Order: sequence, then structure tokens, then C-alpha cells
Amino acid sequence: MAGTKQATTAGSEPEFACPVSPVVDIVFSRWTTPVLWALHTYGRQRFVELERRIGTITPKVLTQRLRQLERDGLVVRTYHPEVPPRVEYEISELGLSLAPLFAHLTEWGAANLGRVEEARRAYDADPARR
Repeated sequence: MAGTKQATTAGSEPEFACPVSPVVDIVFSRWTTPVLWALHTYGRQRFVELERRIGTITPKVLTQRLRQLERDGLVVRTYHPEVPPRVEYEISELGLSLAPLFAHLTEWGAANLGRVEEARRAYDADPARR
């Protein structure tokens, strides 16, 4: 049945035209990769630790991103009812399953970002493009 639904909606819904689109929307929205990378690399962290590691993110945006990642099942939030209360974040099992994807992207970047930069310079230098 799922194949039938895909076939009938392929022309009308962009996510069916490109099955990668929903994944890109979840994983590569602004600030998601730095948050997941920090949690994967450094393990469980408090909000302030994450904020320091990422650096340029505002507290409001970090809060929004963590809530979305928790909603998507990629991050686990643990509340400790202490005085003062303590909250920690860690990457979930589902979030950890993205590690091979990030590893492949890192390899691709190491192998190809220089070529991308060369292509950009050539494009920008082309007088026909002005």
C-alpha cells in the first residue's frame, strides 16, 4: 500500500519526489548538526556546556533546536529534580544512527571542498557571469 500512496502523490508532494528531502529537513536544518556533533563527540552535557561548545548560537535558538531534536527523537533530555534543578542532554540511539552519515559527509568534505572552492572562484572570475 505504501508504494501505491507514493506513486499517486509523487507529482504533488515534494518529499515523495525526492526521498532525501525529509531527512535533509530534519538533520540539516540550521544548528542541528552542530548540536548533534557536540553531543556525539562530548557526550551528555548541560545546556550551558552545549552553548559554550557551539559558541555562536543564542540561548533562545539553542532551546528551540533542542526541543525540536527531542521531539524528533534525536536527543534525550533528562531532568534531575535537585536544588537547583539540573537538566542534561544527550544524543539518543536514533541520533547515534546518524554517525555513519556524518562520517561519510566528513570524508566527502575532506576530498571535495577544495574542488568546490576552485569551482566557485572560477565561476566568480568568469566575466560572462557579471
